[in-house]
Amino acid sequence: MANQVRGVQLARLLGQWHALPGRRRSPDYAALAGAVRGLLADGRLPLGVRLPAERDLAEALRISRTTVTAAYRELRDSGHLASRRGAGSWTMLPRTHRVAANGLWTPLDDRDVLDLGVAALAAPPELLPAARAATEDLPRYLGGAGYHPVGIIELREAVAQRYTERGLPTSPEQIMVTNGTQHALDLVLRLVLAPGGGVLVESPSYPNALAALAARRARITTYGLAADASGWDADLLLGTLRQVRPRVGYLIPDFQNPTGHLMSAELRERLVATAHAVGTDLVIDESFVDLPLGGTELPPPTASFDRHSRVVSIGGMSKPFWGGLRIGWIRTSAPQVQRLAAARVGVDMASPVLDQLVAVHLLNAGPAIRAARRAQLAAQRDALLDALAARLPQWRVVVPRGGVTLWAELDGPISSALARAAEETGVRLAPGPRFGLDGTLERFLRLPFTLPAADLVEAVGRIAAVRYDLDRAGQPRWREPSVIA
Repeated sequence: MANQVRGVQLARLLGQWHALPGRRRSPDYAALAGAVRGLLADGRLPLGVRLPAERDLAEALRISRTTVTAAYRELRDSGHLASRRGAGSWTMLPRTHRVAANGLWTPLDDRDVLDLGVAALAAPPELLPAARAATEDLPRYLGGAGYHPVGIIELREAVAQRYTERGLPTSPEQIMVTNGTQHALDLVLRLVLAPGGGVLVESPSYPNALAALAARRARITTYGLAADASGWDADLLLGTLRQVRPRVGYLIPDFQNPTGHLMSAELRERLVATAHAVGTDLVIDESFVDLPLGGTELPPPTASFDRHSRVVSIGGMSKPFWGGLRIGWIRTSAPQVQRLAAARVGVDMASPVLDQLVAVHLLNAGPAIRAARRAQLAAQRDALLDALAARLPQWRVVVPRGGVTLWAELDGPISSALARAAEETGVRLAPGPRFGLDGTLERFLRLPFTLPAADLVEAVGRIAAVRYDLDRAGQPRWREPSVIA
């Protein structure tokens, strides 16, 4: 986004911002200020951006200038706006806020919040023994400089072996270790995508991937996934690929984030063939591939259909193991790995050796850890589904066969409003527009089932109460607005 946002642009981002009927109704100026704080909280409105002039925004929203003036004053008072006479107003955040693990700006005193904005599990019990064993392995590396741009050989061998076990023969020379999957994506984009290059992504998609593409000033074309269990329409997806002919396609075929869809083997094969025909490189995100649920059988890796080095696979330890262990990887051709290593030197040189050694020990214990994770997630998924069926039966949810998230279709375009209201009850949500472009997907909400079952049931109860309040008719009650960014 540019350093200044125009009135029509901000109006499009705000969507259905008006105060809704119910006992918690706010005056319009407070609702407008809260909506702007919500955009800052979920990252759709960056910091340091100059907001439109009051008259410009009032005309775009078709409201009185007095309402906009009061909303801007509200934002200044809460520390979300800095203004200078004659120069405009810029977005900012109060000093009492920090960046959370999911990239959202959150209050510092949020220990009691039920956080459904983060789709990741707590560390497994095997982490501490793995860390102790890694420290015992560390001395043999201390005699060198510690820089391993493609990763230590033990970890590359372990990752390559995992690909081979999945039916994709892989050598350690085809693996590059990175500081997480997001870092892997960033490195690949630096190498294969020139600024302004065309990219095809699914809609909805992973928010941080969209942010990485925006940082490369990519021209993004979206392919809309079906809301039902079918996920991808093969003819539409491949037809879009042939028509747009993007430089890169970024897809999540294994329990897609956020929908949980699983792409068929037949479509994977056709996708790779079409990408080769039109000159598109595919970046395949396999973050959730280790988490099939209910005995779901996985199709072959997408790269197993690749004969022309058009597929780059990325993955990591965050979802099956622990997000705090910032270890990811890239699987591609050996020459491409060397080019990635050369590009990496200007970014971060190498991944921490100790972290890589911890990852080696965790991967060696991988079968047991993955089995326990799957059992845990299956039970938590079912608890969340039961709670939604009991408390919010009007919402539509496709049961995912793996991964860690539900993609709920709501009973109205209320996702952002619901997220703002839920924050007041101690539940943090990632609304649907976080997973799309230009404020779309307001009828959807991602609900991860990574918290304990009791917390998930409690969270659904609070969400249901908030949803009920949004529709309740009654007399407006004035209240002091709270900071929700």
